[in-house]
Amino acid sequence: MVDLYNVETYNADTRFNASYLNALERMLEKVLPHAMLKAKPNLESRIRTLKMDWATVYDLLNVKDNSNFGWDEHRQMVVAKDAIWNLYISMLPYFLGKTYELLALN
Repeated sequence: MVDLYNVETYNADTRFNASYLNALERMLEKVLPHAMLKAKPNLESRIRTLKMDWATVYDLLNVKDNSNFGWDEHRQMVVAKDAIWNLYISMLPYFLGKTYELLALN
């Protein structure tokens, strides 16, 4: 996608134009010839997921007056104390009323 963006053929203002998915499909076909990935639904769905994940990370790191979350450059991940994660997770609608175990990352 970086290559497509840098070529500037598929740019429309600050976004990709409609034909970029087909170009991405052709690029992936060269690298993964038998994967049979299609622009719709495979690539479109994955890009939608990446956008949501990116928005979550961006919000965690850039919320006003939020110094509780940080970025670990070495591990390339968002970091916070366990109590902060517990509070954050408990406020997410998906986890309301559910129990979960902490996963220790070392």
